[in-house]
Amino acid sequence: MEKGAIFPLFYLPPVEYFSAILQNKDQIIIENAENFEKQTYRNRASIHSPNGKLDLIIPVIKGSKNHTKVKDVKISYDFKWQRLHLLSLQTCYRSSAYFEFYEDDLSPFYEKKWKYLFDFNEELLEMMFRFLKIKVQYGYSNEFQKDYPKHLDFRHSIHPKHSRPDNVKRYFQVFEERNGFLPNLSIADLIFNQGPQSSKYL
Repeated sequence: MEKGAIFPLFYLPPVEYFSAILQNKDQIIIENAENFEKQTYRNRASIHSPNGKLDLIIPVIKGSKNHTKVKDVKISYDFKWQRLHLLSLQTCYRSSAYFEFYEDDLSPFYEKKWKYLFDFNEELLEMMFRFLKIKVQYGYSNEFQKDYPKHLDFRHSIHPKHSRPDNVKRYFQVFEERNGFLPNLSIADLIFNQGPQSSKYL
């Protein structure tokens, strides 16, 4: 019997996230009942800056002492992180081959204010699917389960602190000559550098 897969919802997820989705895209569950985890891709994305890897972090409103469900986590706008993130993307990718083709679609995500991180991430994920020209249907967990015996579980395996193997397939990156190739950055890095070829890379 073919296995499905369960994924967390990330902010501009890394390349490996989309590779895993394409390998399991017929039976995907998005986790929306887990407790929010700090220092994960749930509210951060890694891009390639002139000085190396740069993490873009979405600040969230601190909840009570009780654990907060990921779908209930609210975005903080105490400082202008949207302007900072958009400026960082523009600075890092303005000279990439395809940034200008996607910029107008991406900009509204850094202008409109979303209340919940989950909603923001989901709409951004849908846009990445459109950029990649891939169709993915998914359902939601709705209640938390520690184990999914019939599914591949990616909720903890795709993590900023987990080192990735060195033998990943390379693609051109804007600052590769300066910093070397940086594997498994945000899907935005792949899309801005490879454009329509991104899905073939995945």
